[in-house]
Amino acid sequence: MELTLIAVFGVISIVAVAVVSRRIGVAAPLALVVVGIVLSFLPGVPHIEVEPELVLTVVLPPLLYASAVHMSAIDFRRDLKAILRLAVLLVVATTLCAGYLFSWLLPGLGLAAAFALGAIISPTDAVAATSIGKRLGLPSRLMTILEGEGLVNDATSLVLLGSAVAAMTSTVHLWKVGVDFVLSVLIATVVGVLVGLLTVLVRGRLADAVLNTALSFVVPFLAFLPAEAMGASGVLAVVTTGLVSGHLSPRFLRARDRLAEEVNWQTVAFLLESGIFLLMGLQLRTLVDQAQDAGQGIAHAVGIGLLASLLAIAVRILFLGPLVASLRRDADRAESFRTALDDLADRLSTGQELPHRFKKTDPKRLEGRLRRGRSDAEFRINETFGWRGGMVIAWSGMRGAITVAAAQTLPTDTPYRPQLLLIAFVVAVTTLLLQGLTLPRVIRALRIPGDDAAADRAAFIDLSSELAARVTDALADPGLTTADGAPYDPAILDQVRTWTATRRQPPAPAGTVAEGVDPREQYRDLILAAANAKQDELLSIRSTGAYNSRVLAQAQAMIDNELARFQEPEG
Repeated sequence: MELTLIAVFGVISIVAVAVVSRRIGVAAPLALVVVGIVLSFLPGVPHIEVEPELVLTVVLPPLLYASAVHMSAIDFRRDLKAILRLAVLLVVATTLCAGYLFSWLLPGLGLAAAFALGAIISPTDAVAATSIGKRLGLPSRLMTILEGEGLVNDATSLVLLGSAVAAMTSTVHLWKVGVDFVLSVLIATVVGVLVGLLTVLVRGRLADAVLNTALSFVVPFLAFLPAEAMGASGVLAVVTTGLVSGHLSPRFLRARDRLAEEVNWQTVAFLLESGIFLLMGLQLRTLVDQAQDAGQGIAHAVGIGLLASLLAIAVRILFLGPLVASLRRDADRAESFRTALDDLADRLSTGQELPHRFKKTDPKRLEGRLRRGRSDAEFRINETFGWRGGMVIAWSGMRGAITVAAAQTLPTDTPYRPQLLLIAFVVAVTTLLLQGLTLPRVIRALRIPGDDAAADRAAFIDLSSELAARVTDALADPGLTTADGAPYDPAILDQVRTWTATRRQPPAPAGTVAEGVDPREQYRDLILAAANAKQDELLSIRSTGAYNSRVLAQAQAMIDNELARFQEPEG
């Protein structure tokens, strides 16, 4: 009964804080942490100790999956270099710098334990940053980089943490850490791709939205558990599975199933994210009491945590300078690359001699590669950002509840352990509140332009025209017949053609039709045929990267609504 009351009170508190946060313009994770901290010191509130395994193996996989499945795989690929630099190189740099700081300030801690704590405070939590960025209209590319970093850097941090903990009891060579990291990434990627592909294929055979959504809830764990059992990064496997599932879902899953899954997963992700931030704040009193019971100075731990927070912020700011410069060079090179691709495309279309390395390539395949390459170049040219965007990324390095949970995995015989837990908490809360509360002002002061809405509207009109042309061809196909092989009634076919061209109101079963024809069934079949034709064309266009992910998502939502509206309900 007590656990039930706590759960009920927790959900009510989460919803109430979320409502108030939206009204006052503060990101809900920030407010929940503050509420948790205040509640932890109220009389009668029990000490909260959350098992780290609960967070890292039960809460983290579905959270990462929910984020990855909604991320554009194309955008993730295009910004993979920036994401990996932030999620791998920056995490390593922060771990090293923070590790030496901790070993200097805590004599007797040992370098391995110091690096373990450095790995713990290195990964960022993108939840607060992205919620603020979406509300203030940050450009999509910045959001992709921040979300991608948040998805991948946990894997880097946990691998480094495991190596550092192992080094506390035995000798670990640097080359072995590097080899283990590469193997972990490769195995996790393979597991993630296989699980994503297989689960989408299996779920595509389920004609029931409830069963489909229920199965989707275990998909993150189907990726996480095997990867962990093989000594790889379960976190990275989950992220890979989410990206693969999100990319393949429109091809294999019914629209109604995907819409139902999206609503349910949004609810699950909201409760998990909010709950973990609330629990993060509630743990403060417990961490303080543990440090006091161990006879370790609380003020000393808080001071070290504040210094480590400043160090983490400084390292991130310094790291972003070369990264922004590299992205600018990529944009400059993309101009030359686009020109070379255009020249090669002209040669291909006019039958001129191609360079030797392309002579044996299938012309259609080469044409597709050229279109994708040109689209990637256009992306780097048109969706670039300068030092202002870099400053936003630099100031979005908030840590979160994963830092606190990972700290609790330190061995019980680690020197200064209660103090280390408090240090990790201070780093997480300091960066979360300091950067989270000031990030809106930074974004407004820098005046970063958002996505070009006018260009997106124009692109959507162009895309809609391409889809409409595909529908026209599909409805004009002489082989288009009913399930029993009979041709469709001409009057119904004309009305559906008119509707798909104007898109005003769905056609009503009116007019003169042949005797014995069920107009409603033929309307539905033809509208579904038109929607399926648009879906096939959209997937084909998506593979070329000809339109940005925002326009593609808008078109996909339009098609999903049509398919879900006219598909037969589950029996």
